[in-house]
Amino acid sequence: MFHADQVRPPYARLADWTQQMPDELRCLKQAEAEAFFRRIGITFAVYGEGGDPDRLIPFDMFPRVFTQAEWRKLERGVKQRARALNAFLVDIYGRGEIVRAGKIPAALVYRNAAYEKAAAGIVPPRGVYSHIVGIDIVRTGPDTFYVLEDNCRTPSGVSYMLENREIMMRLFPGLFRENRIEPIDSYSTLLRRTLASVAPEKCTSSDPVVVLLTPGHFNSAYYEHSFLADLMGIELVEGADLFVEGPFVWMRTTEGPKKVDVIYRRLDDAFIDPLCFRPDSMLGVPGLMDVYRSGGVAIASAPGAGVADDKAVYTYVPDMIRFYLGEEPVLQNVPTWQCAKSDDLRYVLDNLAELVVKEVHGSGGYGMLVGPKASRDQLASFAERLRADPGKYIAQPTLALSTTPTFVDQGIAPRHVDLRPFCLVGERIELVPGGLTRVALTEGSLVVNSSQGGGVKDTWVLAE
Repeated sequence: MFHADQVRPPYARLADWTQQMPDELRCLKQAEAEAFFRRIGITFAVYGEGGDPDRLIPFDMFPRVFTQAEWRKLERGVKQRARALNAFLVDIYGRGEIVRAGKIPAALVYRNAAYEKAAAGIVPPRGVYSHIVGIDIVRTGPDTFYVLEDNCRTPSGVSYMLENREIMMRLFPGLFRENRIEPIDSYSTLLRRTLASVAPEKCTSSDPVVVLLTPGHFNSAYYEHSFLADLMGIELVEGADLFVEGPFVWMRTTEGPKKVDVIYRRLDDAFIDPLCFRPDSMLGVPGLMDVYRSGGVAIASAPGAGVADDKAVYTYVPDMIRFYLGEEPVLQNVPTWQCAKSDDLRYVLDNLAELVVKEVHGSGGYGMLVGPKASRDQLASFAERLRADPGKYIAQPTLALSTTPTFVDQGIAPRHVDLRPFCLVGERIELVPGGLTRVALTEGSLVVNSSQGGGVKDTWVLAE
């Protein structure tokens, strides 16, 4: 919000807004926000900690603001990254040219736990493996952005992005009259169009049937699944609602079977087809992969897209951009040490107290070490884990992440944030002007995940 002692122009009106807001009004508005979230059921689930697993995600009313120029840079970088990641996925399930060229180790790709042999040789409609790409971005300076990680399977959180905006417009309509803010409410329309655009060739209808496949109401993101299906006007289905007959997938309805053209799946590869992956899965559709392989249905995101989520593969994304697109990366990676490499492991062990160490396939803030915040015993324990299985981890420096003003009990205080824009890849590559801003509500914390006590806030892109 500030550059030196001066309020940056994008935040000028927000500075006046906060100064003119009495503490009593702020507390009242915060209570209204929580009541709204509770009433419409905006929750996430945390299992294994006892108590009610469904929890309200903390919401901060102080929006994060980007100028149009800042957003244009982010948009270029996110689209570029989404194109390169999809080119990589098509390549490694095909000829593997990037491996042949020595740009990425073969073992990192073909021995990767997320590499699905069942997807080899399949080119999905329009050559798109990852249809919704969530890119996690941090800011370290006035014009300096870094990509923390890529999410190419089923990135979650877009419902929070949309509901954060909805609640801010309800609570503070005057702010939206005084500030020209780019709208984001077209997201569901764009998502529906993206999914329809990747219908397989065997789909002859001008209006493909799209469904959202959920694991069910016990899933931590079930609210988002039902929310998105409702917004798009498509059916929310579970595995038992679908079946394979002949060369197609069908949906059971009260009017009889209905052919399905595109499945937006929100469950992991291992569970989508018990005849191909885990035989004990009760969540998927037996025979689905045979139909997918024959071009009878499209699956978004495609099975096998998780290779591009791997945090070790992440280190090679700048090389992918140069290899496939012939361009220099717009957004840079955070410097990363791969613990599978002996020299990198030695450096990480020698500097563990200064680094952030993450599991290669980890998510949600679990299985990671924030060195500067760790105790001596925690550092020693984690060092043993690194030595026992170094290939499971990568390490990154502790960046001086930017902070944004956040409402706390004492008033307003800086808290660390990141940003996840959602890039849609189909016939076109599109993203709405905004994203999910996650905020570490604990003072000094760098962990923004909701399961680790983080919250969310609205993200503004100012119109020109």
